[in-house]
Amino acid sequence: MPAGSVVAVVVTRHRTELLVDSLAAIAKQTHPVAHLIVVDNGPDQPAREVVEACGVQATWLPSWHNLGGAGGFALGILQALAMGADWIWLGDDDGHAGSDSALASLLEIAERRELAAVSPVVADKADPDRLAFPLRRGLVWHRTRTALLEADGEGDAELLPGIASFFNGALLRASTLDVIGVPDLRLFVRGDEVEFHRRLVRSGLPFGTALQATYLHPQGGEEFKPMLGGRLHAQDPEDPTKRYYTYRNRGYLMSQPGMRRIGLLEVPRFAWYFLVTKRSPREFLGWLALLNRGRAEQFHRAP
Repeated sequence: MPAGSVVAVVVTRHRTELLVDSLAAIAKQTHPVAHLIVVDNGPDQPAREVVEACGVQATWLPSWHNLGGAGGFALGILQALAMGADWIWLGDDDGHAGSDSALASLLEIAERRELAAVSPVVADKADPDRLAFPLRRGLVWHRTRTALLEADGEGDAELLPGIASFFNGALLRASTLDVIGVPDLRLFVRGDEVEFHRRLVRSGLPFGTALQATYLHPQGGEEFKPMLGGRLHAQDPEDPTKRYYTYRNRGYLMSQPGMRRIGLLEVPRFAWYFLVTKRSPREFLGWLALLNRGRAEQFHRAP
């Protein structure tokens, strides 16, 4: 790889129709990627043809063992590092860069401000002014890009420091991965990005969200259920598999250095949500059992 090379890493499984758009956005970037790595967690329905036809020099990397998002990104990152990448650009198969200049913008601000990592604002594909996931700053939750920008009106106009969404368009220096490592395979899905974020925060390396760059992703905010007039939220996925990994992995996360103080609020917050808002003691006991599995590092796959 020549100096300054950017290698893009995308993880996919059985979603070739979405992957087409993701790879097309990569191919159109004004700052070209030196190479593209697509980790395919579902080669029984292979994405190889889509990868080979994307117009970018690419490696299709199939895994017959489903590594999940965590393991898929870990494998792709290690492959990119082994190839000699200086920068690694991460993306999921159901999202894509919000403009042709997204990578150029991220690279420019990362180099100019000497950032270890920088992510774009993750916006809703269907409504780019709406955030794909609600973002909390202090005690305030923001659901639109406009509200987020207005909230930062008296601060840094181009960077939201210390906050990033890594698996949806983030750009990382190779040297950053030497310090924080790769995503934790054991988490499989859900919480793996939060744990990755935790390590970067504890490393002391500078990072943030570039407020003028976007990455478009399907709306995921419906999982975050409001309580007490929207002052608090509880993540409650409808899908039982997503719920299993969300709650179990959250138990592990809240027991880790850097997150234990937040963890003290988890039980009263979710007790209120399940017992008062939903009036479901059964669900609360199920949540508590999964939380304890995570704390005990019992990382068995979902039944």
